[in-house]
Amino acid sequence: MRARQEFTLPPAPDMSAEQSAHAAGHARVCGIDEAGRGPLAGPVVAAAVVLPADYELPGLNDSKKLTARRREQLYELLMNDPLVHKCVATATVAEIDELNILRATHLAMARAAQGLVPPPDFCLIDGLAVPGFPLPSTNLVKGDARSLSIAAASVLAKVTRDRYMCELARQYPRYGFDRHAGYGTKAHLQAIQQYGITPHHRRSFAPVAQMELPLGL
Repeated sequence: MRARQEFTLPPAPDMSAEQSAHAAGHARVCGIDEAGRGPLAGPVVAAAVVLPADYELPGLNDSKKLTARRREQLYELLMNDPLVHKCVATATVAEIDELNILRATHLAMARAAQGLVPPPDFCLIDGLAVPGFPLPSTNLVKGDARSLSIAAASVLAKVTRDRYMCELARQYPRYGFDRHAGYGTKAHLQAIQQYGITPHHRRSFAPVAQMELPLGL
């Protein structure tokens, strides 16, 4: 049985991983993270971010550790900073149902990295290894709490997806997408039972597939 890996996380994400990649000869290093693997509805969103070598942004951290208000503030600061190079990409519900959520997530990550101009020399990817990734890369378990560029990517991916789900809530007000972002909450499951599914629900996910209900309007 393989011993469980333990990581000593820094108090906040820093640039240690990026600096190690630079020391290995990689000039342009990006961090990659995603949002939306678990929900029953909506796309999976990935972001790739290249930060300046001496970048600092107080409060930047793993998006899950931040309030929605703070995520929005950091999102605006990152998006409006011309020295921060970033790309946000998605895999659609149709691609999730066709490929499965893991492969669709990897597809969104690859799209985000390849959307950077110029492309990165090396990618730091949050989580487990991504087989066949199209660019040189390594994975960092709990990378959004370790790497500043991955933390930045986590904020961009999360806020982008949350905003998209709020737009869906305006189109489908009975489902409460603005409150649960498509996750399988009790209220969401009750709405599916009462109204059926929308074109934005993941039919390949068991709680949706098992209901076999018509499309909601």
